[in-house]
Amino acid sequence: MRELLAFEIASGGQVSIVNRLDRETSGLVLVAKTAAAARDFGLLMQRHQLRKEYIAIVWGWPEWEHKIVDAPLERQGRHQRSAIWLKQMIHPAGAPALTQFRVERRFTKPTSFGDGFSLVRAFPHTGRTHQIRVHLSSLGHSIVGDKIYGPDEQLYLRFIETGWTPELQQKVLLPRHALHSVKLAIDGRGEWSTELAPDLAEFCSGDSSRSVRRTRSSLWCACMRLPPVCGPPVTKRRYRQLQDHGRPVS
Repeated sequence: MRELLAFEIASGGQVSIVNRLDRETSGLVLVAKTAAAARDFGLLMQRHQLRKEYIAIVWGWPEWEHKIVDAPLERQGRHQRSAIWLKQMIHPAGAPALTQFRVERRFTKPTSFGDGFSLVRAFPHTGRTHQIRVHLSSLGHSIVGDKIYGPDEQLYLRFIETGWTPELQQKVLLPRHALHSVKLAIDGRGEWSTELAPDLAEFCSGDSSRSVRRTRSSLWCACMRLPPVCGPPVTKRRYRQLQDHGRPVS
C-alpha cells in the first residue's frame, strides 16, 4: 500500500484508512488521500451509509439459509476471565451489534476434523470489534482458521509463542481466519468489489486472479471480483446422506 500511495505520501498528503480490518482479515480497504476526504467518509460511516459485505468460510453446514444475529458485544475480560485481552463476548451490557448472514453454498473437503464447510456472506450493520467472528461462533459455525473464537482460545496463545506449526494446522486448517471483505458501497458515491483471496480460494479448490484499479479521486481502493464457485455444490440429497452417515453439518 505504501508503494501504491507513495506519491501522495511524498507530497505531504494526509493518507487515512477509512475502514479498518482485523489483522488477519483480507479484502477491500478504502484509503482517503486527503484530510477532507477522511472527514467526509468518516461521517458517512457514522451515519451507516457505508455498506460492507464479507465472505467467511465456516465449519459445518448451517441448517438455515438466512440468519440475523442481534446480540450486543463486550470485551470478555470485563465479565469473566480470558487470557486474551481483546477477546469479545455476547453480553447484555455490551454495545449493540447486528449482523445478517446468508449461506452462499455448502461444500465438502476431507480433513481430520470433518469434511463439511460453508461459504457464508455476512452483512454487518454495526462495526464492533470481531463482530462477524463472534456472531458466527455463537451460531455454532466458527470461521475456519480462527484461533480465538474457534475450537480453543489457547491455540492463539500457542501461535503467539511458537508460530504456525503442524499441530495448529491440523486443528484450525488455515494459518489465518477465513474472512474476506468482498464489497464496499457508499450510497450515491460508488461501489467496490473483490474476488476471494487466493489462499481462501485454494482452500475451496477454486482459482483466483488478482487485479487492482486506481482512480484519480480522493479515494483509493483495490478492486477485484468474487468467483461464483467454491468447491463442488452440495445437493439436498447429498446433504441428507452426510447427515445420515454422521458427518458434521452444524
